[in-house]
Amino acid sequence: MVLSLSESSSHRRVASPSRPPGENFNKLLQCPTRLLLEFPHAVRRDRAALFEGLHFLMDKRKFLFVSLSGLIGDIAWQVLKEGHDVRYYIDNEKERDIADGFVPKSKDWEKDAKWADIVVFDDTLGQGARAQALRKEGKPVIGGSEYTDRLEDDRSFGQEELKKAGVNIIPYEDFDSFDPAIEFVKKNPDRYVIKPSGEAQNVKRRLFVGEEEDGDDVVRMLEAYKKAFADEIKVFQLQRRIHGVEVAVGAFFNGKKFITPININFEHKKLFPGEVGPPTGEMGTAMFWSEPNALFTRTLLKMESRLAEEGYVGYIDLNCIVNNNGIYPLEFTSRFGYPTIMIQQEGMLTPISDLFWELANGCDPKWRTRSGFQIGVRIVVPPFPFDDEATFESFSKNNAIVFKRGTPDEVHIEDVKQVNGQWLIAGTSGVVLAVVGTGQTMKQAQAQVYTRIKNILIPNMYYRTDIGDRWAEDSDKLHNWGYLR
Repeated sequence: MVLSLSESSSHRRVASPSRPPGENFNKLLQCPTRLLLEFPHAVRRDRAALFEGLHFLMDKRKFLFVSLSGLIGDIAWQVLKEGHDVRYYIDNEKERDIADGFVPKSKDWEKDAKWADIVVFDDTLGQGARAQALRKEGKPVIGGSEYTDRLEDDRSFGQEELKKAGVNIIPYEDFDSFDPAIEFVKKNPDRYVIKPSGEAQNVKRRLFVGEEEDGDDVVRMLEAYKKAFADEIKVFQLQRRIHGVEVAVGAFFNGKKFITPININFEHKKLFPGEVGPPTGEMGTAMFWSEPNALFTRTLLKMESRLAEEGYVGYIDLNCIVNNNGIYPLEFTSRFGYPTIMIQQEGMLTPISDLFWELANGCDPKWRTRSGFQIGVRIVVPPFPFDDEATFESFSKNNAIVFKRGTPDEVHIEDVKQVNGQWLIAGTSGVVLAVVGTGQTMKQAQAQVYTRIKNILIPNMYYRTDIGDRWAEDSDKLHNWGYLR
């Protein structure tokens, strides 16, 4: 039986096997969370037909996840647990054992794109062009475009696009060789941050934050990079260092506009507690969901019309330094963050598969999130954050992951596989798990996440013990400066 809705003012549902569904109802079939809101009388007057229609909406959908290096496996697994069919493609051959035993794998994503109802891309670095091409063919897609990839992959381009949108940016200079950069710092002494661009920016330990007012430490580091990494770092940026609170603001985008609530998050990028040691990309994140505030309206919201021109679909995030003088954007993440998306999923009351489906179909999801706070802590093993295949093979590969009291839902897989029900370390990076805690206060979320970590046994595992500590001071500053209102 095919269901349609009459156009009467009552919005009464009429079961009609002989005529096609009404156009408005067809649109709502792609946006199930809006159905009950749009047709409230149907709930009261024709419950049987309503539930028959909802049964249709709850049919399995076919999700294809496409990854360059195996980042999105946990969300693919979550969508599978929500009752959908899933296939997962990983491009990097060395990472292809990630999520084995958790989700079915794809060997040919382009072939499986024809099978899929929706395709989810998990990265930039050329994935945006693939997403845009599929979207133009009419396929529901979570992913960016060449433009949105460039916002992240080309730091200077991202900064200039923010400037065009009316956002203040930090002074910076671009360089494609080291000698001019060294000369620049000597002539303009100050604190600077060295930020590689392009693919080199993914090697987070190459980022260097200068501490000395005369810039001598930056000069010494540039001279070292010239000797050791001239072939690796082709383009880089020197950005003047600004002191303040580091905070990111992000939101989902449905191809036309931002979807609320927004997400406010605090990354912890250094390896050791107290922000000491080499940069890692991420060791843990504290976050909360919020209605739009000054931090959002003065930065990310100003990019809305440009993102709509691109038809961008997915999550986008802008990391910033803020102080009492203003907001200074540092960099875009025009894709899901890792482990950010896993922590966000724990903060969602709406199934993430529903959210993805509605975003990819241009809907305005009426989705629900938890109040309070979420904290995610990464569990890692050697050689992380360094690339050392011999060390990984000797100390970490195929090591068992053991839970003292059963496997909790709040443990999210990163580079993990499953063999005969036993979780083992996979991939090559040493990034193993993200453990999440939630609470009405940051302290409650923090206590919960570290209690859950005590349930985990992995040889040589390490993690930061201070994720969430900064909130006590940072929140006072952010509220006092008015950015969270």
